[in-house]
Amino acid sequence: MTESAAWAILFLPLAAFLLNGLLIRPFLGPQSPLAGYVTIAAIGGAFLLSLWALQQVVSGHGEIGWASHSWVIVGGLDVRVGILMDPLTAIMLVVVTGVSLAVQVYSVGYMHGDRGYVRYYAYMSLFTASMVGLVLASSVLQMFVFWELVGLSSYLLIGFWHHRPSAARAAVKAFVVTRLGDLGFLIAILYLFFHQGAFSAEGLNALEVRDVYTAVGAGLLGSTAVTWLAIGFFAGAVGKSAQFPLHVWLPDAMEGPTPVSALIHAATMVAAGVFLVARMFPVFEASDAAMNLVAVTGGITAVLAATMAITANDIKRVVAYSTISQLGYMMLALGVGAYGAAMFHLFNHAFFKALLFLGAGSVNHAAGTFDMRFMGGLRRVQPWTYALFLVGALSLAGVFPLAGFWSKDEILAEAFHEGSVVALLVFLLALAAAFMTAFYIFRALFLTFHGTYRGGVERKADDAANPDTETTLAADEAEFVAAHDTHRAGESPWSMVVPMAALGVLAVVSGFVANAPFALPGIAAHWFSEFLFPPGGHGEAPTFIAWVAALSMLLALAGIGLAWLVYGARSIAPEKLTIRPLYLLTVRKYYLDDLYERFLTGKVFYNWGAGLLEQFDHDFVDEVSEKIGGFSRSLGGIVSKLQTGRVQDYGFLFVFGAGVVLLVYLLR
Repeated sequence: MTESAAWAILFLPLAAFLLNGLLIRPFLGPQSPLAGYVTIAAIGGAFLLSLWALQQVVSGHGEIGWASHSWVIVGGLDVRVGILMDPLTAIMLVVVTGVSLAVQVYSVGYMHGDRGYVRYYAYMSLFTASMVGLVLASSVLQMFVFWELVGLSSYLLIGFWHHRPSAARAAVKAFVVTRLGDLGFLIAILYLFFHQGAFSAEGLNALEVRDVYTAVGAGLLGSTAVTWLAIGFFAGAVGKSAQFPLHVWLPDAMEGPTPVSALIHAATMVAAGVFLVARMFPVFEASDAAMNLVAVTGGITAVLAATMAITANDIKRVVAYSTISQLGYMMLALGVGAYGAAMFHLFNHAFFKALLFLGAGSVNHAAGTFDMRFMGGLRRVQPWTYALFLVGALSLAGVFPLAGFWSKDEILAEAFHEGSVVALLVFLLALAAAFMTAFYIFRALFLTFHGTYRGGVERKADDAANPDTETTLAADEAEFVAAHDTHRAGESPWSMVVPMAALGVLAVVSGFVANAPFALPGIAAHWFSEFLFPPGGHGEAPTFIAWVAALSMLLALAGIGLAWLVYGARSIAPEKLTIRPLYLLTVRKYYLDDLYERFLTGKVFYNWGAGLLEQFDHDFVDEVSEKIGGFSRSLGGIVSKLQTGRVQDYGFLFVFGAGVVLLVYLLR
């Protein structure tokens, strides 16, 4: 594979962005269907090139070596751009472009008739290009540029329907919260920049990813420096991948169109944080403190997000909290050193999570709402959506033999096998999250597809005043279809169903193809883990512990069974399982939004904290500035008296000064 072909993976979606924004929208109108076809063709081409890149890396048994190119020289630092095509890059390219392609095809039906149709596809092209650029980058500065472009693209897409105040607020919230984490990433880059001397002495470039690996392995940076460097990178990952305590932006990001949610949550923005930790894994691996921080943060995030998903009523928010929880799983795995298991779970998760989001959009297409309290009985109206959502739910729950089972089992086994106190702690947290995951996703499935229809968009307004009251509208499916004899009634169009079906197949087989514990025809067992190994390491078969796999499977089945008893068969009233204080705590999202929005950005902070800062600014900064200015004005007033405007005075001063200079010369 040539380097120009690899660059084309980035430039194809970027070209689609420019075509849609500069040509199609101004000349063909904001609803031109050509925009969708251009984007699909560009990302389809990028996907084919990504498959070629993966094949080349696999056949080459490692990295394709291309030298980076000098971009600008600042002092002694040579800032370079280039492509780092290693196993991690090759796998991520296939995931990003593959899921993005499915989402773009789905969007043709979902976004049909929207006034911002061309703008939507322009933003989606930019979003995909930004993530591809991040994955390809060979230097940390190049990564940071595309990292920020991913944040900008997500802001534009979350706030796509900017005429809705909730969407505008959600976009700003996502942008601001992720910027907090990005500050840590920037500080890590600045640290490398200011310590370029240690790198230059060994012929290394402080901003090149490969050279950072070499420097850390050679001990050019002290242990404390490596720890703080890793924490800086991890801060950026916490923001982008919505880890505790910066997870608060992700549920609100549901205000964007559903295909946007699918792409953000499955393969692009939230995966960027996990990718960053994996890319800089040698830095983290050199610090036990950093590894423990990653593991504990991931474990806490997995459990907290799962508890919030249990009480959410919006189907998109349930899947969003699921994303946060599964990202916690991935961080947990990286923290205990299970590099291959973490990336294997990211690989599988992209398919079944995109499927679940697209399924939620298909449900909305029929019911006109995302609120599960006003759904029910949709499995007869939408049999394809129901079957595919069921596949995604089973895979997310980790039920054998679907894809989610294999990667979840690897993470649990690696955490238990690692054996440290921190690893055992996060192992227990992961087990608890496994049970809750199965419960909340099947709660969503039973509320949405089983039972009888509970009113849809028509009933939502009537019952909104009593959100805790169970709706008991007795309407069978015939009445439902008769009442909704519009384009919403029935199954979604094939442009939406076919991409879901493709993702459904991948949600079933990706675990077998990538890392099944037995060989398939033409595919070596465990090839994924043996191929995708951390820089400086070597490929190893994943740990398999039979009783851990059996226990995780039993917990998943127990969660599904409990969800059936409560929301399927309705033999147990939800109130009997509800602990009111815990329920309120999870519904209020552990009051973190209140802390951020009402305290840090509310009256308490501005009346007290900002008031103190204002007083300091007025009494100290302004006073110092005024004193300095007053001194300058006084001094200037004295000097200005010498400027009389009379030529004879200037002549006298000139002669006098020359005489003084001559006298000093003679005396010396």
